[in-house]
Amino acid sequence: MDEQVLRSLIKWPNVPDCYGWLSLDRRGQWRMRDEFAQQNGLPGQVIEHTALKEFIYRNYACDDLGRYFFQNGPQRVFISLSIAPWIARIIPSNDAQKIVTQCHTEISPTSALSDEQGNIYIAGSVKQSICIDLTTQEFKTEDCTSVALLHDHDLDQFSELAKLREEACSFGGSWNWQGRQLALDPIHSSELSERFGFIKDPEPL
Repeated sequence: MDEQVLRSLIKWPNVPDCYGWLSLDRRGQWRMRDEFAQQNGLPGQVIEHTALKEFIYRNYACDDLGRYFFQNGPQRVFISLSIAPWIARIIPSNDAQKIVTQCHTEISPTSALSDEQGNIYIAGSVKQSICIDLTTQEFKTEDCTSVALLHDHDLDQFSELAKLREEACSFGGSWNWQGRQLALDPIHSSELSERFGFIKDPEPL
């Protein structure tokens, strides 16, 4: 969380929250949804401005209810999630591959999940900012258990790491990550948010 953002919360603590105007799509893109997009169920316009995207990355957080938001100065802009709070890419590094979110944070994977639509999710630990007290606007940053949708472009790469068996609604098995065999378990997409404690479409309390 940017220091200037934290200072603005102290100076203007009661700015109204914003809902419905910002979303995260399945490709890890932030989308601005104006009134027309919201009223017509449209995905909205992709945010292309590099500095703005970096600002969102640094100030992406969640509250203790599992609602994700972008802390835009003193205003909390709650984010509608297309599928999950994180979108993951498998990328090369100096000595091995690593799994990185849309916010450039690394995931330490513990398992993977496969749903009835063929989506692959990476479950594991990711560092994130958490608002632990709405009244005092107190934040902490810690490693949390969460889940990320694996980007479509990396499905072939994941399949090379996996040993699959067919399950009732999807696939199970295992996958090799940096010399470790991790579980690959089936899940129905409707179970994802409850299991990992996030809210896809935040609403005012």
